[in-house]
Amino acid sequence: MDLSLTPTRLQFGPFVADFRACELLKDGKRIRLQDKPMRLLAALTVNPGEVVSREHLQKQLWPDDTFVDFETGLNTAVRKLREALADNPENPQYVETIPKHGYRFLAEVSNNGESGSWADATKPSTVAPTSTGLGKRTIASLVERVAEYRRTKRLWVVVAAVLLLCGLALVLEQLNVLRLPGLHERVFGASGASSIHSLAVLPLQNLSGDTSQEYFSDGMTDALITDLAQISSLKVISRTSSMQYKQTKKSLPEIARELNVDGIIEGTVQRSGDRVRITAQLIHGPSDKHLWANSYERNLSDAFALERDVAQEIVDRVQARIGTRNQGQLRRSGPANYKALDAYLRGNYYLSRADRENSDDEKRTAAQYFQQALDADPDFVRAYIGFANAHAELLRGSSDDTAIRKRAAEKALALDPNSSDAWEILGHIKWYEFDWAGAEQDYRKAVSLDANRASYLCGLGALLAATGRLDEALREGEISQGLDPHEDRLSPILEMRGEHKRAIELLQRMVELHPDDVGYHVGLFRNYAESGMYSEATQELEKVFTLMELPEVAAEIHRAFAASGYSGAMREAAKALENLYASNQAFLPENLAYAHLASGDKDGAFYWLEQAYEHRENVSADWGLTIIKEDRLLDPLRSDPRFTDLLRRVGLQP
Repeated sequence: MDLSLTPTRLQFGPFVADFRACELLKDGKRIRLQDKPMRLLAALTVNPGEVVSREHLQKQLWPDDTFVDFETGLNTAVRKLREALADNPENPQYVETIPKHGYRFLAEVSNNGESGSWADATKPSTVAPTSTGLGKRTIASLVERVAEYRRTKRLWVVVAAVLLLCGLALVLEQLNVLRLPGLHERVFGASGASSIHSLAVLPLQNLSGDTSQEYFSDGMTDALITDLAQISSLKVISRTSSMQYKQTKKSLPEIARELNVDGIIEGTVQRSGDRVRITAQLIHGPSDKHLWANSYERNLSDAFALERDVAQEIVDRVQARIGTRNQGQLRRSGPANYKALDAYLRGNYYLSRADRENSDDEKRTAAQYFQQALDADPDFVRAYIGFANAHAELLRGSSDDTAIRKRAAEKALALDPNSSDAWEILGHIKWYEFDWAGAEQDYRKAVSLDANRASYLCGLGALLAATGRLDEALREGEISQGLDPHEDRLSPILEMRGEHKRAIELLQRMVELHPDDVGYHVGLFRNYAESGMYSEATQELEKVFTLMELPEVAAEIHRAFAASGYSGAMREAAKALENLYASNQAFLPENLAYAHLASGDKDGAFYWLEQAYEHRENVSADWGLTIIKEDRLLDPLRSDPRFTDLLRRVGLQP
């Protein structure tokens, strides 16, 4: 085939496929299309109207050294291409399936006035678009050239620069001017662009066609992340950040850059009758290079075992690439029957919604489903964990929440001593009971079992900061933030360290991502107040009460600030918080203490600090006294003997 005759831009309908830039355009707008679907499009448009066999596509799309379940890989590529083209497989305009044979491209294709070599194609075109069809002027090597061009575009410039820099570095190293550990390995024996040291699991796509089944695909995603996070040698992005890419239009390189990961897992979940099928593929995110794919199918009753098989194979593949030793089989904690599994997944779905929407109704629904799961399988460890988490801050004005959570976590540990979730729950409870050593021990146990869980590291970091170990706390917090970049895991530690500017910048980014999250606005309020930025603090406080559906309180605070400044605004805030407590809607003693202190009422501040001490088992929505040693909002009280006595009683003062 004469490569000089190969066009680099093809047009069909409203689409233009630019194989030089490896992108698909519709009416001039770029459409996300990954490498494999793009190469599939090139292969199909070589001879429009003619059937391209599956065997031919296998040779064109997957080189011999790439492991892949071909059927799954090809089906995924076809599906993604159809999605990009908005093509209905039942009534196709572009890609037609020829059962048991292959595929055919239906639309008329033109070369958009371009022909000639790749080098010629980079020159400005002066030829107007033409409707001349490609006909028999086949371009069988086009797909290889798409891939080859991506690898060699301006390659000589890159190679020359790299060789020059590496050569200079090696000379300097020999002269002892420059020391770069592992330089020779990097230059001559690097593991390659497809090395995987960090991973994000994107939400598995629900292919059932029934939106009511989202709980099932989300549950499988969550389970997959949980299992992969057991591998300490691999950084795995937390669920809270990964799930924000559900139905995203962003490209995989964009996602990899935003999450700072090498590898990305994409996949699908499909339920049909009593069968479930999961497909998964591992992709090198920065280069969009396909590394591995496979599909799995079992009875619904074995869905958790199916998910673990997926996780185990991903672990094996990734470990082979990064050269780590086999860390053994993943821990098993699945249910005994499908009824328990289904109830658990539904409970997890509602618990996730409760976290996003701060809804007690969603928590109650979640707790009911977790109880159904335990009724069906009393030995289901994860259901105990879900039940405990559903009862966080659920029963207002009562210590029953703490007792319920503790019993559930202890039951989980009795069944599985290596349940990291249970250790974390017990650590949190002990912290609020002022058992500082016990809390740290339990948090560290949780981290030792699952070093990839951002919430564990965040909790441990905050605990260390609260006891005055601020440098240790920062290290844990920064690791936690890296595992969950779209959530705030660091600002409480920065606040206790007095790094308010950095905390404010982080919280402002979080507010851009989650404008309706009350907690982030509370964090901004605290840091603004501690920085003496009282106007900004008052504005954030108004937003907090507005988001709490108390706009009349926000209005009163606004008027009070205009009339009598920050102290007046805080008097109104104190009244509002006391009303919430009286109506059994919220118990926020630390916030009440500060509101009274800022309004000039020191005795009122100590009253609410004493309430926090007396009701410490029921202060999980508020810092309470857990950060009293490093809480900078309370600095004006530190010279008072009552404050010293309180520090002694909570175990933070000799």
